[in-house]
Amino acid sequence: MNTHPFGRTGHRSTRVIFGAAALGGVRQESADRILAEVLAAGINHIDTAAGYGDSELRLAPWLRANRPSVFLATKTGQRTADGARRELEASLERMGVSSVDLIQLHNLVEPDEWDTAFAPGGAVEALAKAQEEGLVRAIGVTGHGLRIAHTHLRSLERFAFASVLFPWNYALAGVEGYARDVRALMDVCREREVAMQTIKSIARRRWTEETARHFSWYEPLTDEAAIGRAVRFVMATPDLFVNSSSDARLLSAVVTAANGADATTAPLEDDLAADATAFGVLPLFDGADLERI
Repeated sequence: MNTHPFGRTGHRSTRVIFGAAALGGVRQESADRILAEVLAAGINHIDTAAGYGDSELRLAPWLRANRPSVFLATKTGQRTADGARRELEASLERMGVSSVDLIQLHNLVEPDEWDTAFAPGGAVEALAKAQEEGLVRAIGVTGHGLRIAHTHLRSLERFAFASVLFPWNYALAGVEGYARDVRALMDVCREREVAMQTIKSIARRRWTEETARHFSWYEPLTDEAAIGRAVRFVMATPDLFVNSSSDARLLSAVVTAANGADATTAPLEDDLAADATAFGVLPLFDGADLERI
């Protein structure tokens, strides 16, 4: 799989990053099968979080054999220094590792939480100290919803984050204000060598029925050709990373798209528009409330 420098961290990450939220609600034997698929695909970057159920615990056995070959990222949802430090230490213990390559402030978008995180005694202070101690290699920030690109710009003015994460797909690119903010964020990230991770690349819409078990909070595309075009839409921008869906059943289709000869060729606008019509693709976010993972 193609790789690209993950910002200024010194690591070349695969363009597809494994979203380990897919492990949060599965048994260990299922997690082992999924991680074998990750390894076979050549993916060298795993993204988990303290808040992803049992994900960190499910990773632990695999990491015992594979830690040196993977860039390991996790997240904390805590906003105070004490809370962030405790959660980071708990994550290290759950995964059975002495350090992580990236610790991220999880979904930092609400103004009051942002103020707490950046204030003296806030999470940013604690994570910077953890970096000095060698517990983390780099610090990033993530978020969801239509406000996040603008909020990331604000965050980058306050701290030299190594990475950002935000939703991006064909439908969201059609939301004028959000697309404008994302382009501004991309410009700043390129200037400062900040890695850019994207989520929701294969999102179809929010669920319209709640009868079946869901493996992600949004309804994903399931047609392999449409998934391929959705992934290629993101990968056509050469410095964007695609974080895979929390529905691990779709990982193979995402990997196939990323490994294709035309993986970095943008699909035709007409084909993307046709997919949007055929599959009822809609933007996930309305900006009106706190957006979930």
